[in-house]
Amino acid sequence: MPDQYTLAVLQRLELAPTDRGPVMVEVDLVSSHTPWTPRPRLIDWSDIGDGSVFRRSPAVGGSPDAVWRDGDQVRAAYGQAIEYTLSSLISFMQEYGDDDLVLILVGDHQPAAIVSGPGAGHDVPISIIAGDGAVLDQIADWGWQDGMRPDPAAPVWPMDAFRDRFLTAFGPVPEVPGTS
Repeated sequence: MPDQYTLAVLQRLELAPTDRGPVMVEVDLVSSHTPWTPRPRLIDWSDIGDGSVFRRSPAVGGSPDAVWRDGDQVRAAYGQAIEYTLSSLISFMQEYGDDDLVLILVGDHQPAAIVSGPGAGHDVPISIIAGDGAVLDQIADWGWQDGMRPDPAAPVWPMDAFRDRFLTAFGPVPEVPGTS
């Protein structure tokens, strides 16, 4: 399922309705998962409709059988799939984003060893994208830098530490008995 279609359905069913409160969703985008080829092309958001347009739109890249015979082609296909996913997210933000939309991009694991090499670690980047600068002000003390590519000296935390920091920064402050 193309990432752009997944994001369009999220917009239509969850974000566009005006009779709702704040929404927090986890969306797993799958275009960057194996086999990485062929991949869809970005199309105009108004053309997505029920998604059948993707059946008519030619995909890019060779067949998985052909690509997976050559490590260089596999690595290139992976990079292009990541580019498509990030392009879908950036395009989504440009089309539908406002100051209330916050995206947290989390890689869920390293790619196959044919891409990452032998002995690759388990660290994955996390990026927070927000139209409202106050969101990023809440995490200013985390030591993160601007941009999508973490500096080699960027802090590395286990996922549970990120979760706890995130909830502390953006969650409600618990009421302490006897202080109200």
